[in-house]
This record gives sequence, structure tokens and C-alpha cells, in this order.
Amino acid sequence: MNSHTKHLLHCALLVVVIFVFEIFSGGIKIDENSFTVLDPWIEYGQMGAILLYLLRFLTFLTLPQVLFNFCGLIFYNAFPEKVVLKGSPLLAPFICIRVVTRGDFPDLVKTNVLRNMNTCLDTGLENFLIEVVTDKAVNLAHHRRIREIVVPKEYKTRTGALFKSRALQYCLEDNVNVLNDNDWIVHLDEETLLTENSVRGIINFVLDGKHPFGQGLITYANENVVNWLTTLADSFRVSDDMGKLRLQFKLFHKPLFSWKGSYVVTQVGAERQVSFDNGVDGSVAEDCFFAMRAFAQGFTFNFIEGEMYEKSPFTLLDFLQQRKRWLQGILLVVHSKMIPFKHKLLLGISVYSWVTMPLSTSNIVFAGLYPIPCPNLVDFVCAFIAAVNIYMYVFGVIKSFSLYRFGVVKFMACVLGAVCTIPVNVVIENIAVVWGLVGKKHKFYVVQKDVRVLETV
Repeated sequence: MNSHTKHLLHCALLVVVIFVFEIFSGGIKIDENSFTVLDPWIEYGQMGAILLYLLRFLTFLTLPQVLFNFCGLIFYNAFPEKVVLKGSPLLAPFICIRVVTRGDFPDLVKTNVLRNMNTCLDTGLENFLIEVVTDKAVNLAHHRRIREIVVPKEYKTRTGALFKSRALQYCLEDNVNVLNDNDWIVHLDEETLLTENSVRGIINFVLDGKHPFGQGLITYANENVVNWLTTLADSFRVSDDMGKLRLQFKLFHKPLFSWKGSYVVTQVGAERQVSFDNGVDGSVAEDCFFAMRAFAQGFTFNFIEGEMYEKSPFTLLDFLQQRKRWLQGILLVVHSKMIPFKHKLLLGISVYSWVTMPLSTSNIVFAGLYPIPCPNLVDFVCAFIAAVNIYMYVFGVIKSFSLYRFGVVKFMACVLGAVCTIPVNVVIENIAVVWGLVGKKHKFYVVQKDVRVLETV
């Protein structure tokens, strides 16, 4: 089955899921019994009716990103063929693959550095260097393609940046940086694995050279799955990459909803101009702050073909801590006076749809206990939002898991399992919101990343 056929089948499935959900949820009314005839102002009182309508309309905060995900999944081929090089790797500009770590998982770093180096060589890339930037020495083997940078404990940036931002800024200092402004950096987390497809995509991106910043797809169900629940929950993130992220970069070439912190490709001169020295508030979600600053300075972005591999958090607590940090960091970005309002508008709407999630999800209960009449369009849009979000889990599994590797029965079980994780994910996200709002904001929690540590405990 070729990629175009797969894409058409995926589009058809998406439309069917939306249509069926609209019918069963009352978004599309097919009989008179579907209409609510009571008067909420009399039934629930003025204050009660106002609260119920406010809760219902909070759902619309998610509409912008839902529309971006829907359009991204429909307009662009969701199952592209293998990336084909558009030029010789020998002609590609110099590429530095930069990994930032605290140094807590040295064996993982050493293993992945070697794997990523071999992947680059297997793809034909010659003009590259792998840099590991660490707070604690990991003692990498000496190799002409590997450079280990230990950030001095006494190092401080001009604005007092912390955590990953501090390490990334240290690399840009004149006495540390060995790259030219026309060189490129591929930013990876310590657990991120390159694929030959992603390396070819990066080579095509830097050879094109039209945009100084780019990012691509990361999937989480590769090789050994450590935690099935968190991996299935992360299938939503895969769909988010293929939908919202891809549309904003391919159509608008702007990080309207920000981007991720790994699989980040930057041109050195542009990165130095934007800088990671963004103070304490820019240190919790440094990737988001950086993207918004680059956006405000007029830099352009593009989507990079080819996927990279990562693993989902190994425990539910790590999964929760990860979401909490993201929420807190993005809120600091949205509230920062350094980012103009017009550049963070969609990001702000997105994060506040997350902040109000405990209220908006209460509609699941209140809609049944206290029904209110709404215009047909409102009911249709609410059902559309829910249907697209449910399909995001389904598509994420289809994109991440191989039918040939798992077989039909296990593959369908994964699809069903992803849908079944939605309630658990909703509960975790709600806990993350409450914890994130009341907890300490300027903290950078690092999840467990080396499965071998779990195996030896």
C-alpha cells in the first residue's frame, strides 16, 4: 500500500470518527429528542445558568489548536515515503549534533552518542561533530568526532539563566564556541536517537538553507516499550507533531504554538542572535521561550521530514512531573514582558485551555446532570473538538506502531488501549494543572531516562 492510499484511508477514518461522534453526542441532531427544551434560567437560576454556559464555552479555548491539528493531518501526507536526499551529504555545511545533559546517566549518553554517530556515518554524512554539554563529566571516549564540554559550576549568564538554558548559553560563549555562523546545530535530549531518515531530512533542510530554524517528528514506541500506559498516552504528541507543528511550520513558517525541546535544528548565527540567556523565567521551558523570541525577531521556521526516536516517561509520577514543568514553563513564557503579545496570542490561548482543563472537563459530568440548550453550531463544534482529540490518540498509535512488527491483533489492541488511556491521561493532566499552579515554578525536574537503571534496581 503506497503512502497516498494510506493517507486517504486515514482521512476517511478521521471523517468517520468525527461523524459518528457528532451523531452519538448530539452535535448533529437527527430527532426531536436530541433537543434540550428546558429554560436554564428558570431551572438553575441566573447564577447557575451563567456558570454552566461559561463552563461550556471554555471548551472553545482548544479550538485553534484543534483546527491546526485537523488541517495538518488532512492537508499534508500523513504517511510520507522514505526521505530522499536532494543533494550530496558531502556538500552539506558543517553540522554539530549537540546533546545537553546533567550527567546523571553517563552510560546512556555514551551508548546514544555512538549510535547517533554511526547513524550519521551510515547515511553518508561526513562533515559533523557530536558535542555533549554536561554539568558533570561523563568521560566520553576520545574521538575526533566527539567533544565533551563540562559547564563550570561558577559559570553565570548575564541574566542569570538556569538549568538547560545556562548550559546551552555556555556553548555560545566566544571562548567555548568553535562553530561558524553558517554552521548548523541539531539539538537533542540525551535519550534522543537519530534515524537515517531524520539525518537525510536534516541534510535536505540545511542544504535548502531558506529557514534558520526547523523541527521534525519524534515517536515514542520504538524498540522496547518500558511503560505501555505513558507510551500510549504520548501517541497524542505524535499526532500533534504531524498536525499542528507541521502546519504552522510548512504553511506559516512561524512557531505560532511554540515547539519541542529536542529535534531542534538551528543555524549558529541565528541561535546566537536569539540567545538562551533569558533569565530565570526563560529557563523552565527554554525551548518555548527561545522559539517565541526568534518569532518576535522575525526568524522563519520549517518542518523537517524524517522521524527521531525517544521513550515516554518510565513511571506515571515522571509523566506527571514532566507535564507540570511544561505547564509552569509555558505560563512563564506567556506572562513574560520580553515576548510581544501578538507573537504569543495563540500560545496563550493554548496554555489557558490547559490551565482551565479541570473546569472544561467538568462538562462531562455537568452536561449530563444539568443539560442546557445551546445553538446547534455550539454543540457541533464541541463534539468536533472532542472527536478530533480522540482521533489524535488513534492516529498516534497508527503512526508509531508497526503493523508488521506487532501483528493485527496486538496492533488493534494498541489502538484500543490508546483510547482507553484517555481518561487516565485527563486525570493526570488535571492533577498537573493544579500542582503546577500551586507548586514552585522555577524548578526543572528531569525524568528517569536510562532503562538499564530500572533493570538493576
